[in-house]
Amino acid sequence: MARKGAIRKAVLIVAALVLVALAVGTALFITGWTAPGPAKADTELVVPRGATLRDTADLLAERGLVRSPRLFYLSTRALAGSPVIKAGEYLIPKGASNREIVAILTGGVGISRFVTIPEGMPSIMVYDRLLAARELTGDVAVPAEGSVLPDTYAYARGEKRAAVLARMQSAMTKALDEAWAARSADTVVKNRKEALTLASIVEKETSIAAERPTVAGVYSNRLRKGMMLQADPTIIYPITKGKPLGRRIRRSEITAVNGYNTYAMTGLPEGPIANPSLSSIRAVLNPARTNALYFVADGRGGHIFADTLEQHNANVRKWYAIRRARGEM
Repeated sequence: MARKGAIRKAVLIVAALVLVALAVGTALFITGWTAPGPAKADTELVVPRGATLRDTADLLAERGLVRSPRLFYLSTRALAGSPVIKAGEYLIPKGASNREIVAILTGGVGISRFVTIPEGMPSIMVYDRLLAARELTGDVAVPAEGSVLPDTYAYARGEKRAAVLARMQSAMTKALDEAWAARSADTVVKNRKEALTLASIVEKETSIAAERPTVAGVYSNRLRKGMMLQADPTIIYPITKGKPLGRRIRRSEITAVNGYNTYAMTGLPEGPIANPSLSSIRAVLNPARTNALYFVADGRGGHIFADTLEQHNANVRKWYAIRRARGEM
């Protein structure tokens, strides 16, 4: 009996030890799931398409984001079921736990990358900006002038430049169609190309959105009267394709005859000189009703408008006086 009692006691002790070991192991397992990870800094991680949970565990270990790929795999299967890891580019925070990493990779909210096209940017510079985005791939041609809607566009690492450009151009087509449908009877343009062309000039002449309908009204009046538009940006465009000239315009350039220089021709240029904003497009299609035929800078960032040449010349003299006082002349 004593022997049987000793055996029973030993069995109970072993069972207790096993239970304790299991409890400790479970606790450590769960603690490992929520404990801070080994990463010392925020780290980018790219999960390729088709990557399994095991593949992802190996990637995380290679990047120093988990201590053990096997433990990450087992704890994820045990505590998170069979999560769907989504392909993408992610930023894993410093010290992220296994649980936090799984939440990031299954949430699918990856790193957001953007390319911004400012209002009035010419297409040659849109091209430059797309090429400068190193995370994009593939080549792309310089887009047609006026075909891109200025805005901020999101893209993913490895996406093709042509695909991003296609979104920019699709956005312009949609915006232009909607604006064209809402055009007023006062617009002087006859088609969408003319709308983009005149809007690009308005865009280059003023950065103040509130002024654009009035600037559009001035140019509309001049077109109706058969007057030259005499817009300085149209002189520059054939020289630089819209990039900054970096110097004063020369007399020979003012008199140059080409398809864009509105100091040497009446009517609209042969095409847009930049990618205009929706604000400028709407201004051209719904111009302000005004008698003004002229405008010049007012010295405060805006413009002053005039109905007659006499009024305009007086305004020009005031502008020159301001420039002389600033030491610009």
